[in-house]
Amino acid sequence: MTTESITELTGILRGHADDRLTDVVTDLEGLLAADPDLSFQVAAIHRGRTVLDAWGGPHLDGDSVMVPYSVTKNTIGLSIGLLVERGELDLDERVAHYWPEFAAKGKAAVTVRQLLSHQAGLPQTDDPLTWDELLDHHAAAARLAESTPFWHPGSAFGYHAITIGSLGDELVYRVTGRTLHEFYETEIRAPHAIEFHLGLPTELEHRRVDVLPMIRPVSDTAERSSSTLGPKVFAPAAGGIDLANSPRSWRYGHPAGSGTGSARGLARLFAAMVTGVDGAAPALGPETVAAIGQQQIRGYDEVLHQHDRAHAIVFQKPSQQLAFGGPRAFGHDGAAGALACVDPDTGLAFAWTIARGPWPGGADPRAVALAARLGRILGDA
Repeated sequence: MTTESITELTGILRGHADDRLTDVVTDLEGLLAADPDLSFQVAAIHRGRTVLDAWGGPHLDGDSVMVPYSVTKNTIGLSIGLLVERGELDLDERVAHYWPEFAAKGKAAVTVRQLLSHQAGLPQTDDPLTWDELLDHHAAAARLAESTPFWHPGSAFGYHAITIGSLGDELVYRVTGRTLHEFYETEIRAPHAIEFHLGLPTELEHRRVDVLPMIRPVSDTAERSSSTLGPKVFAPAAGGIDLANSPRSWRYGHPAGSGTGSARGLARLFAAMVTGVDGAAPALGPETVAAIGQQQIRGYDEVLHQHDRAHAIVFQKPSQQLAFGGPRAFGHDGAAGALACVDPDTGLAFAWTIARGPWPGGADPRAVALAARLGRILGDA
């Protein structure tokens, strides 16, 4: 592909797109025309070259940054991947080898692989964690280390929605002597000029936009069932924090859910680490990519009460609900519609952020379908 194959978009959808994506651009323009409130950013990098960087709608523009909730978890998985690449972390080693206190209450045999694929039974503590503890690099992790798992580790899995960020942060600290935030910033974000931050710098605060509340359709009267653990895991933590919109949260940048950036930044994050970008080789070799992207667990989620959930090392894997790529693809969605993922087989890194996601939450189905569509269009190119 040459630079001449990129066209500037100046209509209802702005930005740039590869000429092979004319039909995609038309469809995105149609979405914006049909819903005046819809506001999104979308970015795709194929085998190191940006093929789509576009945005539209009244609530954000090309320079906006926002919190895409659990899409932030991709920073954990890729940071872990870099430690694996360097031989500093072994996925099959016991967590207690790096973090001795973690062995308490029957957790001595838990492996790093189990911990980072939601199998450790620590989606919450018996006395729920507070925001003071969660927005701290060590306090929540210390509580989790001394906790009894809700299930025997390895016997089941359940989404560690917030705690996986605290657990991952402490593990990185025990291995490197640096917090996950520090490691990600110095080893990944800054060297690759990635517009996605764990803790938004003061000088970028003027570009931040709020995540807007989802609107439940009047026609949706269904009562949603939950697991026995769900209400405990998702009970509001003491302290009155809005994970996405409270300054205390996004200034801290919890790696499970309150990093701040753009679709452009998220696509570049995956490209820099997995598929290469700007003519440079990816930071992770193919063996490491295969290791962190390999499915570890699939089936019933003890927290979310969903029957087709699948995880790699931190990352989500494609499923019936999240069919964003092929069998080697991995990534993570967010509670309010955002998605970022990569497919090593097609060489596509993709990201979608949205100001107001569709009810009832999770990855916007339009983003899931678009990621898969771009893979089909570009995969053999």
